[in-house]
Amino acid sequence: MAQTHQLSSTAYERLRAEHEDLTTRGRIEIAQLIERARELGDLSENGDYHAAKDQQGHMEARIRTLEAILENAEIVENAQDGLVSPGSIVTIRYDGDTDDDAEVYLVGDIEERANLDVISPTSPLGAALIGKRPGDEVTYDAPGGSLKVVLIKAEAG
Repeated sequence: MAQTHQLSSTAYERLRAEHEDLTTRGRIEIAQLIERARELGDLSENGDYHAAKDQQGHMEARIRTLEAILENAEIVENAQDGLVSPGSIVTIRYDGDTDDDAEVYLVGDIEERANLDVISPTSPLGAALIGKRPGDEVTYDAPGGSLKVVLIKAEAG
């Protein structure tokens, strides 16, 4: 069974737009690059041709990845302030740290925001945070042992 990807509507639309761009403009541009490289002659020692074919392979792999994600996407409601869900921006503090040491993360598998690190909702920390509210303490198992964090803030992303 394929993995379900929980996405905010923003992430879904971003990935859908990337897929549309790659399957239209991207494929046309790669085809033009390959055609120009073929015009240069002998393909066995044609670096431009091999580079274009390599670029085509990478692009087609990305298209297949996007198709798999979009096909198995579950759009989650927009994150609500005060409740952690995919797409939330959370501020956490590790047990023993001060509020000045708090860290800010975006929760989501395929979410993106400039200048924010991402916590996957399927990671031990992410799974422990999903559904929690500010002030909640969660403990999760990390490779080095159990860690406790306090959720300081949960904002809609």
